Amino acid sequence: MAITLPTLPYEAHALAPYISADTLGFHHGKHHQTYVTNVNNLILGSDLSDAPLEEIIKSSANKPEKAAIFNNAAQVWNHTFYWHSMKSGGGGAPSGAIAAKINEDFGSYEAFVEAFKSAGATQFGSGWAWLVLENGTLKVTKTSNADTPMVHAQKALLTADVWEHAYYLDYQNRRADYLDIFLKHLVNWEFAQSNLLA
Repeated sequence: MAITLPTLPYEAHALAPYISADTLGFHHGKHHQTYVTNVNNLILGSDLSDAPLEEIIKSSANKPEKAAIFNNAAQVWNHTFYWHSMKSGGGGAPSGAIAAKINEDFGSYEAFVEAFKSAGATQFGSGWAWLVLENGTLKVTKTSNADTPMVHAQKALLTADVWEHAYYLDYQNRRADYLDIFLKHLVNWEFAQSNLLA
């Protein structure tokens, strides 16, 4: 089965003014599409040619000879997860089970916010900030390049893309501003909660 580019879960202009249609157009239509094209070319005729995306990621992780496959497959997955981590009218403090779990494991929503913003801001170069569940406890982590929580025995609940192409057209080099906006106006807590409860 060929890996395909998923459609965005909203219109390209839906996250404006916080993330512009131009940014989403380039990010989804060019960057995400390139990873899809690359992984399909790399697995063509191999033992992974019919494998689901998560199997491709897990079977190529930490194998230098399959680094290109891992990088492109994981970036397809990470980006798809990122699109769902945002929504129009999102942001602000959560409610329900995810709010209770954040308070339990971080002490407060404000402590989570500081940890998440710090993870994204201090990720050197390209990468991701994540809210994950590990051994029943919520943690904030960061990964570089294409690295992804599933290969570290962690369950991803939420992510912010901190590769420059995610924010540069709208925020230039102001990554901290982008992360602040992400949490205040974009984060999709319903998606995070559904991952927590799944």
